[in-house]
Amino acid sequence: MSMTGWLFSTVSVIHYFSFFITVGGAVLVDLRVLGLAAKSKPLTKVADQICPWMWIAFWFAILSGSLEAATDAGDYLPNFWYELKIFTVIISAVVVYIVQKQIPKWAEKPAIPAGAKVLAIVSGLLWLGSILAGVELPAITGLG
Repeated sequence: MSMTGWLFSTVSVIHYFSFFITVGGAVLVDLRVLGLAAKSKPLTKVADQICPWMWIAFWFAILSGSLEAATDAGDYLPNFWYELKIFTVIISAVVVYIVQKQIPKWAEKPAIPAGAKVLAIVSGLLWLGSILAGVELPAITGLG
């Protein structure tokens, strides 16, 4: 794949596009939990509309990112910064999963609990960290 410019470029576009959908969806749900977006829509409806697309995009991002990394696996896999990127993506996805599973409980309450809002902030910050780790990986290591 690395020898075919158009194929690598296509996989890269799929990776970035799917990651944008993933992060954008997660952040929209987080902003709704915080009461900063889609205030007129019920929290469960926002999550039900966004989360399926977000998870589909997440798996496309994982697949395409794996294909990209496979082109230089010997360089990426032992690299601390690459490991940090992967770790932040995994932790971010776990936190989003927790948020998604808690939404029905939070929606039943008269007000969204403060702990839910803290978790939404943590989710957003983790996604920001994963973006920064991915963007800075080539600058720090020369990979990518």
